[in-house]
Amino acid sequence: MASHDVIILGAGGAGLFCAGIAARRGKRVIVVDHAPEPARKIVISGGGRCNFTNVGTSWDRYVSANPKFARSALGRYTVQDFIALVDAHGIAWHEKTLGQLFCDGSARQIVAMLLAEAEGADIALGQPVRDVTHADGTFTVVHGDRTLTAPSLVIATGGPSIPKLGATGFAYDLAKRFGLKLIEPRPALVPLTLPPDDALFRELSGVATEVVAGAGAGAGKAKFREAALFTHRGLSGPAILQASSYWRHREAVTIDFVPDRAPGWLTDLKRNRPRIGLRSALGSALPDRLAEALAAKLDCPGELGNQRDAVLTEVERRLSGWQFHPNGTEGFAKAEVTVGGIATDGLNQKTMAAKHLPGLHVIGEAVDVTGWLGGYNFQWAWSSGWAAGQAV
Repeated sequence: MASHDVIILGAGGAGLFCAGIAARRGKRVIVVDHAPEPARKIVISGGGRCNFTNVGTSWDRYVSANPKFARSALGRYTVQDFIALVDAHGIAWHEKTLGQLFCDGSARQIVAMLLAEAEGADIALGQPVRDVTHADGTFTVVHGDRTLTAPSLVIATGGPSIPKLGATGFAYDLAKRFGLKLIEPRPALVPLTLPPDDALFRELSGVATEVVAGAGAGAGKAKFREAALFTHRGLSGPAILQASSYWRHREAVTIDFVPDRAPGWLTDLKRNRPRIGLRSALGSALPDRLAEALAAKLDCPGELGNQRDAVLTEVERRLSGWQFHPNGTEGFAKAEVTVGGIATDGLNQKTMAAKHLPGLHVIGEAVDVTGWLGGYNFQWAWSSGWAAGQAV
């Protein structure tokens, strides 16, 4: 039976980062994972270049039953702190659109950095966790044929998104075992599927255009201006992936296909070019195939000069607020992350510790904190891992 100060379940970004922080404080740390290699999601992230953070990170860019929960950890270990670490390891990086930071080289540079930072910790991979128990202030973990004990346990096993990389709902099983509540997990940053009555749009598979996509209701409503992509199953692209984190079944996703057109643009066009048709008018703002499909869906035949202003105003309204009613998503298999997870009301926002069970901490994607697309979820992994690593 091996004795440690801290057992970390999960050798992903959050787990490895937490291990490095704790080990550098002199703690005896072991990280265990069933996967044969560490940080597999990092390796494939960002097209292999790892979008490791976002300069626009703030607590209000996270989805959670309590969005303000993330404020403490994000404020105590910041984007600039992680950038300084990346710089200290000599990793070259660049900023893309919307504050996204990527490695110039390979995502494996970030993995190597995390392993170097966690040099003082033991890392045990390739064996299943067979049991996790707690008694008399001690956690006992059976990992393969080893039995490990420690007064502190960190759950960093993520969510069920991308199961082909070995992702599971193991964190949720542990949460139930240790009396932590769950917010229903669902796929996030995921393509949406459309029902048969939107089959016309499936013929547009491969067509992309910049839109403003909105989803959610009430205070949870959000809008994103980025590219949307039509697929053979429905809708994808960055704008749709972002909106998917806010979308719920039976709700609509609203698309503004002409975000750069001011109200009244069609009536103005009618006066300036009365002989133009709607198809041609849309062709100046949208890809040809999409312009043709939208024109076919709108009741506006012939030349604009023959249309009443009220008709053109209604066409504008539909183009700027086109509603799709998805019948689902492409599931955890295609989801980049998970919305929901272990409820934050049972956790201390400064230490990520369970309020009712001293020594138990939860970090990263396992927690009900989900960032926008573009490096926000990695920053949550670093910040939450730092908070727990300082506390264990």
